[in-house]
Amino acid sequence: MTYPGEVLHWIGGERPSLSGETYDKKHPHDGTTIARVARGRPEDSRLAVDTAVAAFEAWARTPVVTRGELIRRATMLLMERRDAAAAIVSTETGKSLKDAAGEVGAAIEMGFFVAGEGRRFYGRTSTSAVANRWAMTIRQPVGPAALIIAANTPIANVAWKVFPALLCGDTAVLKPSEDTPETAMFLCRLLYEAGLPEGVLSVLHGMGTEAGAPLVEDERVRLVSFTGSVPVGRWIQRTAGGRLAKVCLELGGKNPLVVCDDADLDLAAEAAVLSAFSNAGQRCSSGSRLLIFDGVYDDFRNRFLERTGSLRLGPDDEDDLGPVINERQMRSILGAVERATQEDGVTVAFGGTRLTDPAHARGYYVAPTVLENARADASISRDEVFGPVTCLYRVRDFDHAIKMANDTHFGLTAAIHTSSIHRAEVFRERIRSGVISINGPTYGSEPHMPFGGLKDSGNGFREAGTEALDVYSDWKTVYVKHDPDQI
Repeated sequence: MTYPGEVLHWIGGERPSLSGETYDKKHPHDGTTIARVARGRPEDSRLAVDTAVAAFEAWARTPVVTRGELIRRATMLLMERRDAAAAIVSTETGKSLKDAAGEVGAAIEMGFFVAGEGRRFYGRTSTSAVANRWAMTIRQPVGPAALIIAANTPIANVAWKVFPALLCGDTAVLKPSEDTPETAMFLCRLLYEAGLPEGVLSVLHGMGTEAGAPLVEDERVRLVSFTGSVPVGRWIQRTAGGRLAKVCLELGGKNPLVVCDDADLDLAAEAAVLSAFSNAGQRCSSGSRLLIFDGVYDDFRNRFLERTGSLRLGPDDEDDLGPVINERQMRSILGAVERATQEDGVTVAFGGTRLTDPAHARGYYVAPTVLENARADASISRDEVFGPVTCLYRVRDFDHAIKMANDTHFGLTAAIHTSSIHRAEVFRERIRSGVISINGPTYGSEPHMPFGGLKDSGNGFREAGTEALDVYSDWKTVYVKHDPDQI
């Protein structure tokens, strides 16, 4: 599929911005402009919300089984056109077609799972203390929703929010990352082809402050679901939460991977490389803190650096990771590494630079970077970098590892490598995070399981799994009274 030269909004159909403004979408591999994208402003945001409000009542009254069947039809269409979808994702992100296809597969699985929930959509029935009365709970839509997503896994991110929102009867305005506009449009078109009533879903492009912020501030938006940075998440919580709108935040991570002295070091090194560098490190669940028992530190370090040095960078299927999403993010990553080495005494064991050889110089390629000797309280140890950067730390023993793993204002994912079931079970009990992995990487959530974190990693809601329905629906308690004398 050829990437379009122009990407428009979808607000009651495809349309340009009211101002006529656009911005350039650049290819992460070589920096070339591949499309002009409609640049949303507050007036476009208002129009999108107008559309969502107008469509809400009819969509909310549509039976949930019907809504689920529509999502299933759209997912079947995505299966048929998965190659086209993968080509768009690959073009927008710079990742290989192979990796993009895997991401499309994840979106498909999410679609089928959510569609199936339309056949369940469980409430519960209960007794009542009042004679001749019984009680039950049912789900009801929240209202018009703003769905704001990141660019790292764009089609999976769309599926994680749009599918459950629509299943629950909410109308939605999707504000994708400005770096992945056509991915969102592709799935939007499939939903309308599958029979989605016009106005139920809008797609609004543009910068966060110009297009996304007005959605958050709009009094008619009753739910804001956001995936992104902690500072923006805090602003959304204050702004939308201030009017008592529902807010779901999936924010950052500084995720630990612990390697014990009884671990399979080859397995641990492979999991650590994947955790730190796959998807160019652009995962909220990336393994950015590797906590290694002192007794195996040097051995693990050698294996880890050997594997890191063998990684291939580029946009092709034989490559292991691609570029980061844009020049701004590349400079942010390199700046964090430079500050760490200049201010915090950190040493670079591998990488730490932009790739400047002819094959990579025009793109946004950051070498896989391994840092050592960072203090636990250094900014590089505390703040999310969101790129292919990880730090190695020596730990004395299991208790020291647990203490360091929990010594963070994040709490998203964590992993441990050990051959001891006793260590694994105690780790499971004591680690403060939303997701953990035993002898695996720090990432890898599945659509039927909840994902989310503690502390600065989120505000308590979970996406994916049945738990996602609690984000996009509200509970209603119903009492039913009968009179036996009326028989």
